[in-house]
Formats: sequence, C-alpha cells, structure tokens
Amino acid sequence: MARLFGTDGVRGLANADLSPELALSLAVAAAHTLPDPDREQPPLVVVGRDPRASGEMLEAAVVAGLASAGANVVRVGVLPTPGVAYLTAEVRADFGVMISASHNPMPDNGIKFFAAGGHKLTDEQEDNIEAALGATWTRPTGAQVGRVHDLLDGAEHYTTHLVQATGHPLAGLKVVVDCAHGAASDVAPEAFREAGAEVIAINAEPDGLNINDECGATHLGPLKAAVVEHGAHLGIAVDGDADRCLAVDASGAEVDGDQIMAILALAMRDEGALANDTLVATVMSNLGLRIAMREAGITLVETKVGDRYVLEELRAGGFSLGGEQSGHVVFTEHATTGDGVLTGLRLLARVAQTGKPLAELAAVVNRLPQVLINVRVADKAVARAPEILAAVAAAEAQLHGTGRVLLRPSGTEQLVRVMVEAGSEDIAQKIAEDIAADVRAASPAV
Repeated sequence: MARLFGTDGVRGLANADLSPELALSLAVAAAHTLPDPDREQPPLVVVGRDPRASGEMLEAAVVAGLASAGANVVRVGVLPTPGVAYLTAEVRADFGVMISASHNPMPDNGIKFFAAGGHKLTDEQEDNIEAALGATWTRPTGAQVGRVHDLLDGAEHYTTHLVQATGHPLAGLKVVVDCAHGAASDVAPEAFREAGAEVIAINAEPDGLNINDECGATHLGPLKAAVVEHGAHLGIAVDGDADRCLAVDASGAEVDGDQIMAILALAMRDEGALANDTLVATVMSNLGLRIAMREAGITLVETKVGDRYVLEELRAGGFSLGGEQSGHVVFTEHATTGDGVLTGLRLLARVAQTGKPLAELAAVVNRLPQVLINVRVADKAVARAPEILAAVAAAEAQLHGTGRVLLRPSGTEQLVRVMVEAGSEDIAQKIAEDIAADVRAASPAV
C-alpha cells in the first residue's frame, strides 16, 4: 500500500480521493496518536481551513472525528496555514489541523497536521497516524465527548504577530498584494497596511471556487500587470494557503524564492541575526544562489525538497533562516513553518531599510537558466528506472560541470519533475525536453 502522506500532508480530489470518511478517520487517528498519552486533560486541537468550497465539508468531518475521540476543538475558520500553526502554539493546543491543498486547483483539498508548538509532523508521527487508521477503539460517551468552540479573533491575533515581526516600518512603500482568492485575502492586506505600506489588494475576493485560479504565487501575470499599472514599488503574491511568497519588482520582473532568501539572508547577517551565518535551502535552489552565498561568506546547507525537510534541518542545526525556490521561507525566530505574508513583510522591510529598489537587491543572485518540466506519469517510480538514470547521467556528462540535472517524483501529485540548469536557456530546454520524453515513454500517463 502506498504511503498516504505526501511531502505536505494528505491531498487528493475532494470528496473522491479525500472523502469525508477519510478525513474523519484521519482526525480520529491523530487524536489517538499525537497528544501526550500521560496528559490528564482532554486533548485540545486547533482546526482551520482555506476558503475552497470542499473545506466546509471536510472541516465538519475533521471536527466530528476529533470530538468523537474525546478531543476539544477550537475552530479558527479561514486562515493561512502559518496562522493555524501560530495559533496552535499560542493557545498551547496538543496539535493543529489545516484543511487546504495549498497551491493545488480548487477541486483538490488536503489535510495537514501540526504537532504541539505548531511544528510539522515527523515521518514517524505521520506513520503512527496511518497505522492507527481503522484500529479498534473505545468511544467516549457523555461528558467525555469532545466540545467545539470558535475562536473569533484568531485572525487579529495572527495579524498582530505578523506586524510585530516585520522588523522595520514600511512607510513610503506602495505594494500590490495578490491574495490568490485564498486564505490570506483578509489577513495579508491588513498586515501590510498596519505595517505602514500603501496597499493595492488584488484577487482578494474568495467565493470558494476561485482559489488559485490564474492568480497568486503560481500565476504571476496579474501581479506583474498591476504593479506596473499602479506604479508600485513592488508586488507580493501568496498561494491559496499563504505559506509561500513570490515577488515582482517595479518593472514587473519576477523575483523568485532563491533571490528572496538571498536578500533576507544578507539582511539578517548584517543584523547579526543569521545563526552561524548559514542559510538552509533545498536541492532545487539555483546554482546562482549557491554562488552568491559563497561569495558573501554564508554557508548553504542543502536538504531534500519539501519545507518540512528545511524545517527539520533548521531545528537540528539551530539555524534561523531557510526555504525553497518556490517561496516557502521560514524564520525560526517568528514562525514554525513557511509564512508567505511574513516573508513579504520582511522583504519590504529590507527595501525600506536600505532605500534600494527590489531589483537592485535581487541582483545579488545571478540565476543560471533553469528549466522545469512536470511529466504526468502512471508510476512515479519511473524516476528510478535504470534507463532514466542512464539518460540523466548522459545529460550531466554533456554539461561538463557547467550545470546539473535533477529528477524528482512529486510528493503531492502524480508527476515526475525534470529540472535542468545550464549555461544557456536553449541547452537547458533541450536536455529537459529529451529527458521528459524518456520519462513519458517509460511510464505514459493513464
């Protein structure tokens, strides 16, 4: 049986792969495995969601499962994933649940769990939840059944936390914020305004069906156009659950997660806040980031793809900053997971503090041309097939050390991701297309 948990919780087509029955069972299993078994009081669990329509159904199932297992539930409603993590720690809950499929299309949904303190689960904790699915258990009755309460001011608490963590007032800056019609549609514009910026909010009217629909961090076109139209200093885009952030400069040019991490690493180094002068990033980060950090005297520690692995390395090494090229950035002093709104606030703070435009700050990273092709496959194990490994080895030999090839099965979708970096866009594109064709031939999509 395939592992139920991917790189970021359990995801699938809502009401099909991810049914209310599965959501309820996951909640029960979590209630039986995540709290301290020696605790004297019933477990306390924070539950939040993004605004997609199926979240209402899945929230009801999760809450029912938790209460049926004797856990008391605090519903926080629609809130970014990092907001749920923050409140899990703030109210000292035993664990938290976020119902979201992040950047995935609206028909999908997902369930993410946070351990006590708002930290993502370890592989072992996820395995324990899976092992407990369907196990025989004794149902509590009477006064032992869990109770459900709503935390009506959770968004205000989280917004206050974001503004306090910004680090420098944003007065004098005009920013366009693309909320992806997602979980940060209220919180993000308010946080930027309270921090002092002039804010133009776009795609901030969620209706349950339009989340991530040609907008947000996965579709930067609307943001680029709006920044130019409004003459803004820069633009910030988050995804549906606001755990990632990308940016565009005043000209509408994209500033990716690698450049954002470099800007923030240098800012924290200058402030003496970059622990051990170290940045943590994944193997997907561009060679340009590695070069820039080396020249700045900053150590770059690499992890597997997935912000959970970045988080594990941050905690293990006592580091203070890490993230992914996709825009997940973690500040361990202020957050336990990637926070797109906080990342945007800190990026604007660096612009305000230095008086330099974002384009100048981002130029510290000279990105090598990088091509990423997502190949839909029947079996993601094709990424380890001998003929595919041989094709990758041949491509790397062709690059002669001037680039690299990375093949990675997606943790959330039925895809194999083919990434190639090279000295020119044409070379990277050609090699990526050749390997992608080999992958398709070896495992055609159903």
